[in-house]
Amino acid sequence: MIDHFRRTLEGQVLLAHVTGRSRSWLLAHPEVSLTPEQKQALETAIRQLQAGVPLPYIIGHWEFFGLDFDVSPDVLIPRPETELLIETALAWARTHPPLGPVYRFLDIGTGSGIIPITLAFHLPSAEIMATDISPAALAIARQNAQKHGAGERIRFIEANLLPDNLQPSTFDILTANLPYIPTETLKELEIFGREPTLALDGGPDGLQLIRRLLAEITARKVAARLILLEIENRQGPAVKALAQQHFPAADIEIKKDLAGQDRLAVILLSNV
Repeated sequence: MIDHFRRTLEGQVLLAHVTGRSRSWLLAHPEVSLTPEQKQALETAIRQLQAGVPLPYIIGHWEFFGLDFDVSPDVLIPRPETELLIETALAWARTHPPLGPVYRFLDIGTGSGIIPITLAFHLPSAEIMATDISPAALAIARQNAQKHGAGERIRFIEANLLPDNLQPSTFDILTANLPYIPTETLKELEIFGREPTLALDGGPDGLQLIRRLLAEITARKVAARLILLEIENRQGPAVKALAQQHFPAADIEIKKDLAGQDRLAVILLSNV
């Protein structure tokens, strides 16, 4: 059985999980056999996989931007599409010094914390505030922050978008990967019922929370030099129009991911 599992990526990941070894070590040691306990653990994992449980939830972690993040069914599984947001933020920071002594970032809908933690890892001079409506997701995010040595620099807050007590202020970068899948579209996707609907369902047109966030930012006078919003691949024109409505003086761009799909709204505020 172990030889069979060595032939597939999922099998290698599961074998690494139950043995506590790396995939490369297992491939370099074809003679290794499983203990009875490891065989039982592998059989349990296989049954979960066959029942439709996503592989990252079975092993309890997943890689994003070169870092390993703990995950559970309370949070979305990190996806490579979100790396475009990280790359854009880091590229901007390399050419724009912070307004104050350190960079100040605000991440909305943080989930497992991959965005603020990755930014904190690559920008040691950053202080970050991150919000999420889910206490369970925030628990995972705090766990990940401690795991990567960023626990002291990220303040996690339970909030429905912006924190309730946030005063008018200026951030260097505001990021958000909010639920953006239209409700009816979500019901047709394989991930429906397997990952948290709360983190996926963006309402009838997928823009319910993005629309609310942009309105709150302007109404509550929360300024950001750069706003980055991950979007669904059909939402580029609509999100650009919304951004222009709220920030008429901004330089607004819709960036495409590696698949050539609209993926990131970049709102550059020239007057901040």
